[in-house]
Amino acid sequence: MQFQVPQFIEVEDKIFGPLTFKQFVYVLGGLGTSYILGRILPIFIAAPLILAVGGAAAALAFMKLNGRPFGNALESAFYYLLRAKLYLWSNERSKKHVAAVRQSAPEDASSLVYVPKLSGSKLHDLAWSLDIKERIAEGMSAEARE
Repeated sequence: MQFQVPQFIEVEDKIFGPLTFKQFVYVLGGLGTSYILGRILPIFIAAPLILAVGGAAAALAFMKLNGRPFGNALESAFYYLLRAKLYLWSNERSKKHVAAVRQSAPEDASSLVYVPKLSGSKLHDLAWSLDIKERIAEGMSAEARE
């Protein structure tokens, strides 16, 4: 027994001429809102609002950012503004020191690593080694950008 396997499942069906259902709803909503604004408000107030609504409707219907619909970008921006953010502490003093070492030292890769005196504390040594690995990774990524 043979079964038909659906193909092109990511492509939406064109229902209203060259428009998908979502595009049709966005365009129809933009036109309806523009018509209502034009009928209710004076033209000098309605014209900028009609342009804004029309532009938003056209962007929602046809614009893509990084291959994804503009509506998804708006949704992501909305959630970014509302949800809590994670802030990480940055040690400015060590970054300034690494920058000073990079400016004063020759361009040899071995001279870019700052080696402080080791203390007796194992926790301090571990934190130092992690910080050095992070600095080396930052140095390599900065060289890759140049």
